[in-house]
Amino acid sequence: MTSAVACEGLFPGRLTRRGFCQASAAAVLGLASRRARPASQRLQPLDRPATARSVILILNVGGPSQLETWDPKPGAPSEVRGPLKAISTRVPGVQFSEWLPRHAEMANKISVVRSCTHAAPAIHDCGHQLVQTGRLFLDEVRWPHVGSMVARVFGWQTNDHVIVGGPIGRTGGNLPHGQDAGFLGRAFDPPTVSEFGGCSAEPPAVLERYGCHRLGRRFLVARQLVERGTRFVTVNVFQTVFGEPSWDAHGVRPFASMDDIRKTVAPMYDQAVTALIEDLHDRGLLDQTLVCCLAEFGRTPRLNPVGGRDHWPLCWSVCFAGGGVQGGRAIGRSDPVAGEPADRPVSPAELLATVCHSLGVPPTTPIPGPDGRPVPIVPNEAEPVSELF
Repeated sequence: MTSAVACEGLFPGRLTRRGFCQASAAAVLGLASRRARPASQRLQPLDRPATARSVILILNVGGPSQLETWDPKPGAPSEVRGPLKAISTRVPGVQFSEWLPRHAEMANKISVVRSCTHAAPAIHDCGHQLVQTGRLFLDEVRWPHVGSMVARVFGWQTNDHVIVGGPIGRTGGNLPHGQDAGFLGRAFDPPTVSEFGGCSAEPPAVLERYGCHRLGRRFLVARQLVERGTRFVTVNVFQTVFGEPSWDAHGVRPFASMDDIRKTVAPMYDQAVTALIEDLHDRGLLDQTLVCCLAEFGRTPRLNPVGGRDHWPLCWSVCFAGGGVQGGRAIGRSDPVAGEPADRPVSPAELLATVCHSLGVPPTTPIPGPDGRPVPIVPNEAEPVSELF
């Protein structure tokens, strides 16, 4: 398979196998040295059966448009449906955007939730908090990333929760993004690795399969980490929304345009995500690895005056695969313009409850709170999206 995305511009320089290996070996291999958590930091074992051993949480920084990804509206007016066509998938009756042809081809292995919603401010940072911790950071309380909370429950070893792609930088709100351990303390902070991972055993065909761009490298590192035993990997698709193409397609600089999505972002993402799922499947790891592609919000159901879409937390779509998830399902439904859920609204906390469920962790499992009193991993009312399983 040849690369679907050129390596000029945003991601310069063709990635050679030798260069990739030399630059990367230390990053992933350095995670092999692990320390067990002391017994005092472990909570009671759980008796709920897990459907996954590991999680790869893909954070689509910027917020992809639901209409240009998993919930196109081909019959809507042009100012709603945008500049694309909907295409059929391998699942009868389910259509995706024409900008995600590889997703359409493997739709039988993935399931989408089309009715995600929240009522928080339409600010990237707030959405990042919600979709990674289940809460907004109010009263100066910094809630832990879901991976840190699960690590606290299981007493995972150091480096069993890793973030790939570097910390998130500026996204406009100057607020925490929810990617550290918060009040659980630095002992549960995830280490951050770059998009370079040990690839001495990777044949050129694998590197080409993921793509010679930065995102392909990040997803390959995620697979390598899971293969080596890492239990929770968060991949930041982008680190900022300023000055480079990203999902944040307002249509004016310093943000991305729809043309950036069409030419760069969507092809790169389509290639890398599907390569990850295919690779996990081929290696016998998909059934035990939950892959969840989340985001802080979606985009406005109507194009703005410059042909972009702005922030829209009232309705957006996410994607799941592996880890006990039954493929080929479209859960929830948006209204005719993808502006609000028409049925089965799903909150960010419910998405995280789904992640916890896959690992065998009841969402109400308590962890020590900021004042020492126990708090549930996710808010008490949040339930997993059971239709996925």
